[in-house]
Amino acid sequence: MSSQTVLSLSGVSVRRGYRNILGPIDFKISEGERWVILGPNGAGKSTLLNILATKIYPTLGTVHILNKKLGAVDVFELRTRIGICGALLDEDIPPSESVKDVVLTAAYAILGRWNEDYDLWDDSRAIALLTTFGVRELADREYGTLSEGERKRVQISRALMTDPELLLLDEPSAGLDLGGREDLLKRFSAFSADVSAPASILVTHHLEEIPAGTTHALILKDGQIAVSGPITSVITSEHMSAVFEIPMDVTTDGSRFFARSR
Repeated sequence: MSSQTVLSLSGVSVRRGYRNILGPIDFKISEGERWVILGPNGAGKSTLLNILATKIYPTLGTVHILNKKLGAVDVFELRTRIGICGALLDEDIPPSESVKDVVLTAAYAILGRWNEDYDLWDDSRAIALLTTFGVRELADREYGTLSEGERKRVQISRALMTDPELLLLDEPSAGLDLGGREDLLKRFSAFSADVSAPASILVTHHLEEIPAGTTHALILKDGQIAVSGPITSVITSEHMSAVFEIPMDVTTDGSRFFARSR
């Protein structure tokens, strides 16, 4: 693989019983790219994201993540190089954990602080990230007491704690009101504009939740890749209408996308 390749999937399929729920697909992303994955319910988005998060293995095919072959690497070591935000993470965070500890424990790729050692640099970075995403004042609060929007900001802070080489965002704006969504997207766009920011993959159901600066898009349908490539050539009225089987008009405003049925 090229040294510029962040991940690569070749002939990957996931089978449940007698049915393929994903694949076979080929897919790769490179350093500096910001991807969004779209598709109807049941298209295979969550299955693909779970593979990339090293939570499940494919039935067939080969997966390389950060130059490591899935199935031939210690996934606990690999997970410290991957930042995760969203449903993939939320349900596993102890409600009684302090917000700062939710972020800190990413350094060991664990959830729930125990007897790990953290230094002043770790503590300072956790607070700096909470500040970046507007929740520094919540550092001593229990995670379970936070609103949905506050949780999303804490999750993104945790995802970035280890300076990851790959960032996976699973519907980070889901459940937020309009103000919360726009604030989060603005903060994430500002962060991802940094040339040193990691390659990222965002899964969403809504075009309005795609942050400015996203470079590529992949649309799944029935477990297959319907279309993928540079975002402006993928997210079009023609493609969205075909995938969702309803006539749609896709419009843009700057770097943002919007859709409505005809």
